Amino acid sequence: MWETGVSRGGNGSAGQAVADGAPAVLAQSCDLVTVPARQGLEAVDILRLRDGVGPVLHDGACDTLGFLVPAGTAAGWDVPGSACTQTSGRGIALGALCGEGAAAEPPVTGTGWLVPPEGAGAAATDPAVLRAALGEAARTIEAVDRCQ
Repeated sequence: MWETGVSRGGNGSAGQAVADGAPAVLAQSCDLVTVPARQGLEAVDILRLRDGVGPVLHDGACDTLGFLVPAGTAAGWDVPGSACTQTSGRGIALGALCGEGAAAEPPVTGTGWLVPPEGAGAAATDPAVLRAALGEAARTIEAVDRCQ
């Protein structure tokens, strides 16, 4: 079902279509970068317009977004205001999240997909590109807040 643009296992994503009816999912392990929802939503917009975004989880209870990034990112992640977590020590296997033609179920209880794997432009978000987008998002939010 859909809830404020968040996919909870449905087909597609808010503003995203499934290309050629096939999921854009690779069998690769991922870590999870967690950021406050406001900054994360700005970063998603930046990534969609420029470099492409991988799967993104939304946790409404904690007001956070989680970007799936390649496994190993957690070892060197140092962006203030965010955290990067290894997923179960070996990473989330995106290929295991959804079978052929099936929508991926979120791997974390209580979350929903903002950008599901089958609607993402990449199997995982590039950490360097995400770091730049989060920095730009933080500067944008700071500028908006100064004007209010």
